[in-house]
Order: sequence, then C-alpha cells, then structure tokens
Amino acid sequence: MNFSLFYFANDSNKLEGNRYHLLLEGAKFADRHGFSAVWTPERHFHPFGGLYPNPAVTSAAVAAVTERIQIRAGSVVSPLHHPLRIAEEWSVVDNLSDGRVGISFASGWNAADFVLAPRNYEGRHQLVREHVEQVRALWRGETMSLTDGVGTSRDVTIYPRPVQQQLPVWVTSAGSVETFRAAGRLGTGVLTHLLGQEPDELTGKIAAYRQALAERPHHDGWNGHVALMVHTFLGDDEVEVKEQVRKPLSDYLASSLGLLLGARYDGARMVDPKKLSAADREFLIGRAFDRYFASGGLLGTVDKAARIAAGFAALGVDEVACLIDFGLPAKAVLAGLDLLEDIRQRTAAGSLRGE
Repeated sequence: MNFSLFYFANDSNKLEGNRYHLLLEGAKFADRHGFSAVWTPERHFHPFGGLYPNPAVTSAAVAAVTERIQIRAGSVVSPLHHPLRIAEEWSVVDNLSDGRVGISFASGWNAADFVLAPRNYEGRHQLVREHVEQVRALWRGETMSLTDGVGTSRDVTIYPRPVQQQLPVWVTSAGSVETFRAAGRLGTGVLTHLLGQEPDELTGKIAAYRQALAERPHHDGWNGHVALMVHTFLGDDEVEVKEQVRKPLSDYLASSLGLLLGARYDGARMVDPKKLSAADREFLIGRAFDRYFASGGLLGTVDKAARIAAGFAALGVDEVACLIDFGLPAKAVLAGLDLLEDIRQRTAAGSLRGE
C-alpha cells in the first residue's frame, strides 16, 4: 500500500507567513522520502478548502520544487469547466513535471460552486463521465469539434502535447456505490474518504468497483487503484496527540459540517446548519472527532496508526492519502512527517501488521 500527502486546508483566511509553506515543504519531504503523490483539491467561495481554487496552479508550484513524486488533482470539479481547458492546463503541468500528473474528476456537490456553470449542476454526474473520456481523448492527441465565435465548426486539439501518453485518472466518490461502479466501467481509479461512510462499508464498494472494472470490454487485467483520504498526525504519546489535535480537528469538522449540511443534493435542501442548536452541533462534532481519532484516521502513535493502515489495506485500499493541513501549526505537522515515514517504510518492507 502506498502513502501520499493530501491538502484541503480549513481556514484560508489565516496568514502566518506564506500560506503555501506547508504545501511546498511537505511536498519536498514526500519527494525525498519515496511517497507516491501530492494531491491538492478544487474548492471555491468558502474558507474550507479555499486555499485551493485551482489544483493546476498549486500542482505547477509543486512540480517546480520536486523531482519524482506524482502530482495529482484531488479533485478537478469537471462540470465547472470545459474539458478542453482541463486538458490544456494539465498538459502544461505534465510538461513542467516531466510527466508526473494525474487527475481525479469530481462531480461537485456544493450548489454555490456552480455559479461558475449553473446549467451544469443538474446533469453534473453524467458530465463527469463524459469529461473523463473527452479529456483522455484530447490527451492522446485526438481533436474535438467545436463552434468558434463566428459559427464555424473547428477541430481543435491541445498544446503543448503532454509528456505522458496516457493520463492517469481517478473518479472521486463521497461514498456512493454507483460512483464506485461508474469508475470501474470507465477504467479509472477511485479517490474516496471517510466523511459520511464507515471504513467497513468500503469493502463492498471496492468489490463492486473491481467487479465493474473486470467486466469492461477489453479488460487488460488491471485491478484498479483505490486511494483513501484520511486525516493524519502522529506523535509519541497517544494522550498528548489527542489533546493536540482535538481543537484543530474539531474546528475542521465543524467547518466541513456546515458546508456539507448546507449544500444541495439533487435539488433537495438538506439540514440547515444554522438551525442546529449549539448543543446539537457540539454533539455531532464530538462524535465525529471520537470516531476519526479512534479508527477513521492516522491519528496517535505510530503503532496505532500502523494497525489502522493495515486495516485499510485489508479493505482493499491501495493508497492512503494523508490529509495533513487540518489546522495544526505547520512546524508541528512537518516534524510529524518523520513518524509517517516510519509507517511508510514498514509498509514498503512488508512489515505492516494489523494485529
């Protein structure tokens, strides 16, 4: 099982020096120590994740300070963009990185994001599937027929040509088994997380994904790739780590709770977070924190995190994408990466155990 770093900062309004210091220094560490990838997301119009409105831009910065690590979008919200533009931008990053990019495509779920493309909200799930195939085709050098400004049909392709002949692709799933199956039918990887789903639920979803992958016409034997994003911070003492992460992780969960509950799903308004009492919010956040700290993330000591990582591997996860920027000071996060490297080395040596 591989390990990568994942970024999705909570409060983009805070400024202590360079806002992207943790991203770039973490990427350098991961590059030096054999991690598989660095992922940055696409988020708009909200402090939660707001440091990352364009993963192609942050990925270009990562490309400039690294040499070998894969550089991935986690994710591109493709219904907000034209597929031609997605392919162009990421071809530039592929060239800057000498062929190290990958993209996870997401449908998006927050209605506010779709001020950029309001007509695409209702059909966003189908658009993702279309965009995956269109961007792949453009990446291979195929053309797309489009109408120009004077009504003339033109066949266009992308420049510069990418370094990689085939674009590594994932589809992001918040937990829907249908999205797992869709990724299998498309022949892509899956990027998922544990916000709203339990670890044990992943077993069946991963099995459904691999079955759909195997049933594809012209299946080439590839068994797919499942990346699981988890909150990560390690230390030498379990109790100390718990108190260290309690406030930043609780604040992070509170921010994501408000965003998720206030979003629109398939045209139906979900719970309005503003209508929750303070006691209800505190209860929900407290329960979420306890769950994440106990078994939903790599939080605590190396031995505990190694057991949890082994459990993820047993579920069929191929890569743990370690979300490290959930609110702790950058200095502490970067210092803790040495302990994460310990787990990565155990895995590479085949000594990760789940007992």
